[in-house]
Amino acid sequence: MPHAAALHDVVVRRGGRHLLDHVDLTIDEGERWVVLGPNGAGKSTTIRLLSARLHPTSGTVDLLGYRLGRTDVFELRPLIGLASQELAETIPGEETALDVVVTAGYGIIGRWRETYDDLDTGRARDLLAAFGVEQLADRAFATLSTGERKRVLSARALMTDPELLLLDEPASGLDLGGREELVRSLSLLAKDPDTPVTVLVTHHVEEIPPGYTHALLLRAGKVVAAGPIGETLTSRNLTRTFGLPLVVEQQGERFTAHAVHLD
Repeated sequence: MPHAAALHDVVVRRGGRHLLDHVDLTIDEGERWVVLGPNGAGKSTTIRLLSARLHPTSGTVDLLGYRLGRTDVFELRPLIGLASQELAETIPGEETALDVVVTAGYGIIGRWRETYDDLDTGRARDLLAAFGVEQLADRAFATLSTGERKRVLSARALMTDPELLLLDEPASGLDLGGREELVRSLSLLAKDPDTPVTVLVTHHVEEIPPGYTHALLLRAGKVVAAGPIGETLTSRNLTRTFGLPLVVEQQGERFTAHAVHLD
């Protein structure tokens, strides 16, 4: 059985700068990955590769049994659910939350002349409900708060019943209450065996939902550590990733991190 995703010796170079530098990563069925690192670490570049929206400068990227560069990405992309700020910025402000979700069925942004049946709209409403925003179905996307938009986009990412789910900083810009509501929703998804392989990008260990199984730590485009979350998310590895002394603590299924203040 092929890996859900496999990056081998991947380099992404732009303007003489390495955004990713000889990265190896294997993601298998049933796994839930969190990607952590400081700004400029290569997290969003990794998501763009995994969403078939970027090709590597060198190395190979295999997604769901297809190799980038040897397959039609427009056939591959519907198999991949994506929620990102880059995507949010392309959505027409007047589009309703319901239409933001349902149009994923055609892989488009902005409803036009296509038609949807009751099964499509029913699934879209169920997904909005799963993220606690079903009451916003008829609201214009532009009128939603940052947190509400994040949850609508997460619902959209699941609309096509994808085989790979990518969430790029879904909790950024949220207040504490909004973050915890989203983490709870994502935890329920992570623990559901019917949920596809998932990759979530974040800056903060506090945003890792319970149920996530693996972690990838990046710094300056290079892999610091990757593997099962309990073995990878250590104080030593996080210190190397962020470049300052950090202590990681785990309470139940949640993680926290804080700096070590040296006198």
